[in-house]
Amino acid sequence: MYAKLLSAQSSATKAQLVELELSLKEKGIHQISMVGLPDKAVEEAKDRVSAALDIADFQKSENFKTLKSYRGKVTVSFSPAELKKSGSLFDLPLALAYLKALGELENIPEKTLFVGELALDASIKPVRGVISIAILAKEAGFERIVVPKANLFEALAVDSLKVSAYESLEDLVEDLKVGALKESKKEAHAKPKKHTPKYLLDDIKGQALAKRALAVAASGGHNIALYGPPGTGKSMLAKVFAELLPDLERDESLELSKIYSAKGLLKGELIERPPVRAPHHSASHIAILGGGAEISPGEISLAHKGVLFLDEFPEFDKRVINALREPLEERRITVSRASGSETFPADFILLVALNPCPCGYLGTNKCTCTASAIQRYQNKISGPIADRIDMWVEVSQVEYDKLLDNKKREAKEHMQALASVKRAREAQKSRFGKARLNSQMSPAALNKFVSLHSSVKSLLDSAAEKMGLSARAYHKVIKLARTIADMEGEKDIKEEHLLEALNYREKMLK
Repeated sequence: MYAKLLSAQSSATKAQLVELELSLKEKGIHQISMVGLPDKAVEEAKDRVSAALDIADFQKSENFKTLKSYRGKVTVSFSPAELKKSGSLFDLPLALAYLKALGELENIPEKTLFVGELALDASIKPVRGVISIAILAKEAGFERIVVPKANLFEALAVDSLKVSAYESLEDLVEDLKVGALKESKKEAHAKPKKHTPKYLLDDIKGQALAKRALAVAASGGHNIALYGPPGTGKSMLAKVFAELLPDLERDESLELSKIYSAKGLLKGELIERPPVRAPHHSASHIAILGGGAEISPGEISLAHKGVLFLDEFPEFDKRVINALREPLEERRITVSRASGSETFPADFILLVALNPCPCGYLGTNKCTCTASAIQRYQNKISGPIADRIDMWVEVSQVEYDKLLDNKKREAKEHMQALASVKRAREAQKSRFGKARLNSQMSPAALNKFVSLHSSVKSLLDSAAEKMGLSARAYHKVIKLARTIADMEGEKDIKEEHLLEALNYREKMLK
């Protein structure tokens, strides 16, 4: 007696087909053998499946035996054999294959892929990575995918693929017996969901320069550093920054949701807003960059198409700070371990907040730091990392009389900033022909899309020489000036745009 079903497993942000074969031999002692590099979770599937089949309320023949009580040898093979199988998503196909081999099921449709974990009460529990698996099913020519009900919204994100979602094994088996799998549909909503910002620029008192800088950074996707003494509003500015970013495009939402699905962090709906990740400075190298025994994405990939906010930036491990160089330049990260390597997307805006010295009060009579302590503190931010941060903005103390006012909460400043960001983003989309930002321009793209008037170029060359700008910083100033011009709706970069861009260059570490 023999049965074969198709399933898949998700590894990081990709998925791979897995063929499950089950063979029953009545002769011999009871034995269950699983081959094909199954991990502990896959090995334990036999116990979950056996308990679920025992309790499941569907019509069974008189000679029905659960997997654990079958009198004979049961061989389960997962292929490709060289691929390590992990997780609990093979429970459902294993149960169905066993029923088919016993003769309890006949009508299992072809070109259908099954994934799901079984609880002991025969309910079907959600699994990770369903978006990636659904995309694989579509690309591989499958007509339908059967998933847990809790994963329905993920599977339905992939167009032109039939989806059947079930909450219990008995419901699925009954439908398979009559050869009529139900097709799950998206729930209709009366109105599209609209994002309501929790924080507004207007909520922040003073800090006009910092607010302007946030709008510029949001417009062109530029990395930004906020520095100043404690209590000046750096963390609050970081919260407002995310509200200035536009909603994700459909393909961006799908790509980001795949990452969250692989980590088991996707809850109830696809991600439509740019994420904000703010790991603590004690977070490990693996937590930030990704890795582990089973390579998984880290915080920089969870911030993909959004913001990575690193508060108390110099307090992070120096190895973590320096490791940001690759993702900031390549917008992806390759994690290599003994078990293999994975490449994750990491296209994020880096927003860091830091004090000018360990105590934070450099330049005032409150400062208690020695010169050597200040030097060690600032040296944790290496030149290559500082060079990759487009904007350095000082956040100073706000006058006390501005902190408390009884004005009605308005969104005037916020709406003006949103309008500037929208104008700049539309200009970039028109220029590049796709979802690409000024900060992502290569030197070749700069030559193609940006031309400087002779007077502007002369001003830039003179300033670059005085400031000692590197070639990278030189190009970043041009990109920043291009963004500022886009915000103003200007076709050409003018001197005032360039001067503003130069004003954002790194000053704290001078």
